[in-house]
Amino acid sequence: MPALESHEITVIGRVHTASTPDGIREMPKCIPSEIEVFPEFEEGLDGIEGFSHIFVICYFDRLRREQKGVMKVKPRRLLRFGLSEDELPLLGVFSLDSPSRPNPLGLSLASLAGREGRRLKVNGLDCFDGTPVVDIKPYQPSYRPESFNIPAWHRELHGKLERT
Repeated sequence: MPALESHEITVIGRVHTASTPDGIREMPKCIPSEIEVFPEFEEGLDGIEGFSHIFVICYFDRLRREQKGVMKVKPRRLLRFGLSEDELPLLGVFSLDSPSRPNPLGLSLASLAGREGRRLKVNGLDCFDGTPVVDIKPYQPSYRPESFNIPAWHRELHGKLERT
């Protein structure tokens, strides 16, 4: 195995929200938030107005030690919808959107409600108050696939959710 490389990542801003972590876990699509971009990165926002959605890449600064470097987890987010721990499969982190990962980075698609200087008003960002932002990218039509597949385990779990 090749030697691991280390790379520097620059924090470009922070998330601000009045919602609690539990509120974000329960209803992330309904949460209004603001992304404060630091002054030295403000010019990078030029031209972002008019996009309906943005991808926000965040640094998970509140992961517990046992969540870091994990390769397999259960999709525990589904517990709040009535599934039991025993019904959840053990899956690789790259097949889930779990915060437990080898690198504590999160990707969230949020609707862009507006810009005020270096502040972006967004909805649906599933990040806690104060979460460091490391990048922002606009959602573009070319990202939408003409067709896509979902694994059987995913369809089965969501079928169980519809029956509960």
